[in-house]
Order: sequence, then C-alpha cells, then structure tokens
Amino acid sequence: MEISAQTWEFIRKHRNGDVRDLALHAHRDDAVDLTFALDQIDGWQRARTKLPEWAAHDGVIYPPHISMEQCSSQSTARYKAGVAARLVGTSAGSESVSASMSHDGNASTIAEPATPPTANATSTTQTVDGEAATPRGTLVDLTGGFGVDFSYMARGFRRGVYVERQPHLCEIAEHNMHALGLDHVTVVNGNAEEYLTELPDRVTGDTENGPAGNTMGKAADGPTGDMADGSVNGSTNGTVNAPSGPTLIFLDPARRDTHGARTYAIANCTPDVLALKDMLLAKADWVMVKLSPMLDWRKTVADLGDCVREVHIVSTGNECKELLVVMSTRTLRESDDNADNTTAEPHDNTSSDGSIRMVCVNDDDVLDYRIGTDGKVLESTDTTADGDTDDAENTISDAGNNADGNAEPAYLYEPNASIMKAGCFDLLERRYARYGLRQIGPNSHLFVSGSMIERFPGRAFEIDAVTGMGKKELRAALDGITQANIAVRNFPMPVAALRKKLKLKDGGDAYIFATTTAKGRHVLMVTRKTR
Repeated sequence: MEISAQTWEFIRKHRNGDVRDLALHAHRDDAVDLTFALDQIDGWQRARTKLPEWAAHDGVIYPPHISMEQCSSQSTARYKAGVAARLVGTSAGSESVSASMSHDGNASTIAEPATPPTANATSTTQTVDGEAATPRGTLVDLTGGFGVDFSYMARGFRRGVYVERQPHLCEIAEHNMHALGLDHVTVVNGNAEEYLTELPDRVTGDTENGPAGNTMGKAADGPTGDMADGSVNGSTNGTVNAPSGPTLIFLDPARRDTHGARTYAIANCTPDVLALKDMLLAKADWVMVKLSPMLDWRKTVADLGDCVREVHIVSTGNECKELLVVMSTRTLRESDDNADNTTAEPHDNTSSDGSIRMVCVNDDDVLDYRIGTDGKVLESTDTTADGDTDDAENTISDAGNNADGNAEPAYLYEPNASIMKAGCFDLLERRYARYGLRQIGPNSHLFVSGSMIERFPGRAFEIDAVTGMGKKELRAALDGITQANIAVRNFPMPVAALRKKLKLKDGGDAYIFATTTAKGRHVLMVTRKTR
C-alpha cells in the first residue's frame, strides 16, 4: 500500500489525540491522507486494549471501526494458536489442553502449552515450557479477514496461507504480516470454496499442482510451496506444489445471510461449513471452525456429525465470545504416526471410543473433560475429582440445610459463562465433592458448600444470610443494607420487581441471589463477593 511518509508522521504524532477534535481542527496538508490517518489513530487506540501486541508495532494498518469491533481479541487469538499448535504436534508439552486467559490491565493474554511468541518476534520458532518447539506443517485460513487469528496461529506452522476474497483486506493483510515479521506466509486473494476445491487431498494428494490464486506481496510472481515442508520457491504460474494437503484448515464463516442480515446458523454463514465438511476433512488433517457463541453446542455437534473431536467454549471477562469446533477423520493410530517427519511429540487428540473433548475456558478458569456420543460426561481430566454422587443428592432440600446436610452453607458459587453454556453442572459436583458442593435446586445453576473452594471456575461469595420472602425474615436479613446487586435464578420475580419490593438501590458490596430450592421454597441468599 502506498502511504506517504507525511501521513505516517501525522499518525505517530497524533495517535494519542482525540480523533473527533483532530477531524475538526487538524491542519490540512495535501501530503497527508487525513481520512486514512484518522482511521489509523482510532484503530490504534482501540488496539491498545484489544490487540496490545499489534499496537506495539509502528506501521500496522487497522481497518475501519466496525471491523475492529468484530475482529478477534489478542487473548482469543492466542488461545486458538495454542490449540492449533497442540493439534499439529508443535507443542512438546503435556496432553492436557491447560489453556487459560488472564487480564493484565488493558491487555489480555493467554497461557497455553504452546504459547506463540509476541507479535514483534521475527522467528517462527516457539517455546513450550521453556523448551524450543519447531513449527511444523501448513496452516490454511480460508476466511482471512483482518488476519488477527491467522497472525497468531501461523507462528506455530512452518508455512501459512491466508485466503480472502476482498482485495482491500488482502492488501492490508500482506502489509501487516510483513510488519509483524511473518515472512513465511502467503496472502491469496481468492474464493474460499474455489481455493479449497483445488487443494490436494491430505493422503492421496495431487503431486504436481495445488491451488492457483491471485497471490500478493513477496510472492507476487506466484508462490509455490510444498504443503508438507513449507518451502517457498519463485514461480510464474501461481500454483502450489503440494504432495499432501494442509495440516490444519481454519474457518471463521461470515455471519451474514445473502441479504446482509446478521445470522449465526451454520448453514446461513459464508462459507457453509456443513456443505463443505466432507471436502474440508478430505483436504486437511484438522479443521478448526470458529462459530457464534449463540449456537447450541449440542445441536452443532449433532449437525457436524462424528467428525467432531473437540469443542471449546471460550469466554473472556465472563462473556462467551466464541464456539470453537475441531473436526478430523484421524484415528488414534494416525495421530501417533504423525506423518510430518519431525521429532515433535505427537498427541492423543482423538479417542477410539468416539468421545469428544470439551473445554470450557474463561480467563484463568479451565474445565476440561470428555463427553460420549450421547452427550453425557464420561470423565474429567482434573485430578481433584473425588468420584460420582447419587442424583438424589444433587440438590439441597431447603435453605437451612448445607449441601452435606451438616450445617448451614457458608459459600455460594456461580459458574462462569462457559460452564453455564456447557451445562456440565453434575461434573462440578463430582469434581468438588470433597468440599460438599451441591446445587441449590435442579434449575438454579447455583452451588453452595460448607468449605471455601479457592479455584472454583466462576464467582464465589460468602453467605451472610438465607431468608424466605416473609416480611419479618426479610427485615432481619437485610438489616443495614440499602443497596445491593441482585440476580434471579429460577425465581418467579424479575430483578426490577424484586428490587422494588426490597426497596434497595443498585450497587454496593452486597450480592443477593433469589432462587428456588429443591423443595420449591423461594429464598434470597444475601452474600458478599470473595473474589
């Protein structure tokens, strides 16, 4: 992209300024593309929070405001990079996903068993638990977009191919990948379906020519590259010499229908993963699809069929951001006999019993387990699980009884957004059985215990009082409280009506949970947040 030095200087000089004020009062200079400069200043200011590693680089080009709002954050992009690296064997770490996210001020970061280097690194070599891990295989991103996810995942691969049908996004991506030190990637302006069709199959691939595309950047003369070894050689025919298909294909289908309206059903997104599923699986060892968090994961698994290997429900700040589905036709034996001819440790990414790995992630909280073909929990990879519990004991009988029946409950827990979406509530009871953890009621999705659980995956509260809805009870339980944060779970009254009845202002240190016990009693649990 041709951008004048004066424009870049204006951006650097004013990037901490107020964009609206600059638009009104900035000195006009014919050598400065003011519209572009203001877009870049606005984008950089947003990136400081959402993409701090990108923001650390001068020269990165940001898309218009709406695209910045819709693109992945640094934390979710790094998460996907860690999952991808583990799948293809880049990680030499443990089999467990061990994925987590943490917030440090304005930036969000992720701890992964295969954490990519920061974006200012020019090498594609990763470190895993302090040990060098050589990137391997080929990544093909069929829905490149702004390129945030691609830029992080590509660092775990020997070669990356970014495919995008919009020329202006390809131009931005080609510029940014170079600015970020990703010189082992190729940008292709093309249609996802057409590019996929021309890719060689992963086992019996075309040994002569792979997909043609309108390639850009340093490979503008037409890149050729072995999908297996990632070599890139000059050519004029725009083909990829690939004896086998890509190691991993990534897709983030556009969530708009043919009329431009927002949608999240898989079949209504572009490209249609359901329609392309068989071809995707024929071309790549692994297929990772980023889907809307609005989707029912159970229906998604049912729709995609027995090729689903992993489902990741990813949240940040207790807000569900995306649903990641990993598909493959690989078996355990294939996974052990990884054909990439490297010394990296292979991983047990599939299960011979047809089970699916479920991973619920919210910042530092991770719940990793497996479900069977019937959707029921088979196991938890957490070593603190203390065995199963009888279904009849899964709720407390009344507000005055503890989960273990010995004393009043002392702590209340609210699972995080990912676990709420997964619905694996019985698993939580088994995992924390030694603490006496039980659900308050069958549909409350709130838990209590007599002992504090330090690392419960969600919010924890200390219970000050448990009361029914009688006037005298309420007066005693709420004595001295003038404001509170109120939540209702399986309760016949909405928050606004309950707040009016209790005559409490919003906010403060008190948290009141209104719910229904297993015996049908409506109760309020007055609590204080512990963390």
